[in-house]
Formats: sequence, structure tokens, C-alpha cells
Amino acid sequence: MDIIFWNGKIVTMDPALPVVQAAAVKNGVILALGRDEEVLALAGPDTRRADLGGRLMLPGFCDSHMHLLSYGYGLEKVALGGAAGIPELVELGQRALARHPERPWLQGRGWNEERWADRTMPTRRDLDRISTEVPVSFTRWCSHMTVVNSKALERMGVDRDTPDPEGGRIQRDAAGRPTGLLVDAAQELVYRAIPPLTGEDIRRMLIRGGEDALRCGITSVHSDDLEAVTEREHGLVLDAYRELALDGRLPLRVYEQCRLPRIELLRSFLDQGHTMGEGAGRFRIGPLKLLCDGGLSDRTALLTRPYADRPDTCGTAVYTQEALNELVETAHAAGMASALHSIGDGSMDMCLEAIERAMERFPRPDMRHSIIHCQITRPDQLRRLRDRKIVAHIQPVFIDYDHTFVRDRVGEERERTSYNWRTMADLGVHYACGSDCPVEPFGVMRGIYCAVTRRGTAGGPPGGWLPEQALTVRQAVYGATLGGAYAAHEDHIRGSLEVGKLADMAVLERDIFTIPPDEIKDVRVDMTVLDGRIVWQRPGCSL
Repeated sequence: MDIIFWNGKIVTMDPALPVVQAAAVKNGVILALGRDEEVLALAGPDTRRADLGGRLMLPGFCDSHMHLLSYGYGLEKVALGGAAGIPELVELGQRALARHPERPWLQGRGWNEERWADRTMPTRRDLDRISTEVPVSFTRWCSHMTVVNSKALERMGVDRDTPDPEGGRIQRDAAGRPTGLLVDAAQELVYRAIPPLTGEDIRRMLIRGGEDALRCGITSVHSDDLEAVTEREHGLVLDAYRELALDGRLPLRVYEQCRLPRIELLRSFLDQGHTMGEGAGRFRIGPLKLLCDGGLSDRTALLTRPYADRPDTCGTAVYTQEALNELVETAHAAGMASALHSIGDGSMDMCLEAIERAMERFPRPDMRHSIIHCQITRPDQLRRLRDRKIVAHIQPVFIDYDHTFVRDRVGEERERTSYNWRTMADLGVHYACGSDCPVEPFGVMRGIYCAVTRRGTAGGPPGGWLPEQALTVRQAVYGATLGGAYAAHEDHIRGSLEVGKLADMAVLERDIFTIPPDEIKDVRVDMTVLDGRIVWQRPGCSL
């Protein structure tokens, strides 16, 4: 036996053996679970004994939708989340450029005009105050918008005659000149102009991002990484993952949600022999990822009826129904599921139709298609998720901010049937929880807190937002463990602590099942275990 964890409260997420005191591990696999005395009796002379000191141990956490490369890349960009308005945004850029005058292109991310007093969108004129010689591009927190300066527009070759790309928009002023704001697929124009990343860059960013995730008890992620680079760099990303996995340097398990937004890209990917499930070590190819609408805060999520606070728009559909059907069917016929970004109920209808059509035309068992976000929904749509066994990838941490504006956007009637996680759980919908990092930080405790209290981290609203939709702690933990494993077709080897499964574990400083729910967000991870090895331990924590 390599290591025995004992003297703990080990919540296994296995109904047959819900709570034990000790777990024995050999060669990265759980070999025994039970009471301290019976498991410790299996120890040999070289067995390490890790005293949990009464702490709570859970299966290692899975973030079921995030952007690991974007997160790692973002650590090397200007952090704009603290800007309280355009003057601060400009100042942050000026300071960063003064520190790094050698940068050929200044990048930043995280601004959010909704948190500013005047809510004014930045333009190229604002970023020109940072530099007129160095291209500057700042991405909004939601990743659906990027603003650039005049030099960047020049490098991109974008002017008043440049047409809007399919699925995107170049915002223009009254005279038809680009303002510098690029929406959704139009951001690809920026990515194509930015100096490309090297394989070394990508490996560095993935390692750094993975190591940060381990500190949160996260041992596996479903990551959308191809969106962080241009098409010319897709192969570099996949090669970087394979190299890290084969060399044993990939810090955690990665299930890649493959962003291939055009049919020719998807067909090329399939023609190269890529299949869902292929991989080595800790890296595996996952489903086709498609962005089917925008976001709620900027009113680009596609609704079936107009926005309550902007009756002139229903949002944006990235695809026609025919184009979406073709993408989903092509992938499905090749044995590749789809993971479709959908925030509005109009987009949900399109995604459900595309998946149902593919399943009917090309019957395949247990594909585990999924829809990411599932925010503005109707009861009939949730029943269709259940009936078709479609996984809902939800982000409870979004409540922290979204509860402040959902009613304004969609009205009270549609608000009541939205972010309906308890209804999903009660219906029997398969669900998995994530953060959408770097849109939100990937700290799991904050997500569980939001799921259980239906409140933001500042405490509001009193009594919780739509409190009847709160998950229990166990349901929230399921979404952060076994739910993500199920979505990756790996619930037979991870996601719960059972004999024969991988020894991926997270140890918390406090018992989130017994403390007041308001305190869950502040609970720290004391230890992360991956493949039976302690890969991270909180400084100052003795175990």
C-alpha cells in the first residue's frame, strides 16, 4: 500500500458507502475504504500514513466548463477587472506599457462597463490614449467583446468597408467608421493579427493555469482552449497537451471541448483522424464546442421574445438553424458529441433541435451531448434535456453578479423559470458545475456557496434569489465531482471515491455539510491529491 488517508470524514459520493474514515491507495487507485482500524491494518512497512485530523475529504473537484489556456494566457495580460471606468482602464494600460515598452501588442482582459457608474463602452479613441504606436486590445470579462485602438485596427486591416464576419459584428459610429468594439466572431480579426503563440508559450500557460487549479482542489477540467488562439495555432495547442501528458508534466486531467465553429474546420479535424476520447495520460479529446449565442449582460443572448429593457432586440444567433444542424450532425455521425454554449431560451430551442435531429438521423447510444450555461430556460426545455439525456453544464457562481440584472433583462415571468438548478436536479437532468474561468475565478467553494444560498458573495439578495431553486450541499458537490466525470464518460473511473477508481481527492479545512451555508465560500482547500499523490498542500497546514 502506498498511502493511507485516515482519521477523516471521507464523503465518497457513492450511495452504497456514503461516509468512511479511511482510504488506502496503491498505484494511484483506491484499494480499500472503511473504518480506520480495518484500513490501517493493510499498511506495510513503507506505507505512508496521512492523518486527516478529522477534516473533510471529497472526490477531487471537476470544473466542467472553463478555459485553461485563456486563464494561463490572461495571467500574462493586463488585469482590468479593477477598473471603475474608462479613465482607470486607460491608466492601467499606460502603466503596463510603461513597464513593458518592448511588447509588440498590449493585451488585457476583464473590463465590465456594467459595473461602472456611467456604463459607457470604451472605444478606440479611449485606447489611443494608451498608445498610437503599439496595438492595444482589451477583452471584456465575458469574452464576447474586445475593444482595440486605432493602431490595432490598422494592423488588422479593418476599416469602414470591412464587412461583419459571420456570427460577429464590427461596431460602427454614425459615419460608418469602426469604433474599435468587436463582438463575438469579429474578435477573430484581432486574434489573427496578434503575434502567434509558440508551443513553448502554450505549454508554459497550461502548466501555470493547471497548478493554480490544483490549489482549489480541482483535479480535472473540461476546457475550451482552441478559442484562445487562431486556427493556425490549433495544432500547437493539441500538440502541447499531448507533449505535457506524455511527459507527465500536465498538472491535472483535461477533457478538451474542441471549438471548431465552421464546417470546414470540423471536417478537417475529423479527416485528420481525431475522435472523441482519444488522448494520452491526463489529456483527452472531448466534444465539439460551439458558441450559439452571446451573453445576457450585453443583451446578445438569443431570446424567443424581446428583452424587457430593450424591446428592439431578441439578441444574437451565431448560426442559422441549418448551419447548426450540419455541424452537430457531422460531429455526431463521426461519434463526437457536441457541447453547445446557450444562454437564452431562443438559443436553447435551436440547440435542442440540432441535437435531437442528429440523434434521430444517426442513432448512437450514450453520446452525452451537453448544453453549456442553460440560463434563460423554460420548463419544457428542461424536460427535453432530461428525456434526451443531455448534460446541463451550469455555473452557480454566475449568481454572484447575474442576480442583479436578470429581471431587468427578461422580466419577472421569464426570470422565474431561469437558472432553475433545483428543478433540473429534481427532474433527473444530468448536470455538472463549472466556473467558465477566466470569466469567473475557478474557486469551487464560491460556486457551491452560490448554489446552496442563491446569494452573491456580498450577501444579497436577502433570503436568496429564487431560493426555491437552491441546491443542497450534496447536490452541489455532485455537480462539482461526479457530474463532471459523467459528462466526460469517466464516471466509471473517477468522480466518486470507490474501490477501483482513481485516487483523486480534495481535503477541506472545514466540513461544508455541517457549517452555516454562509460560511462555505470562505472554506479553504488544505490538500489536493491526484493519482494518489499529494500534489498540493496549503502552506502552514499540517497533515
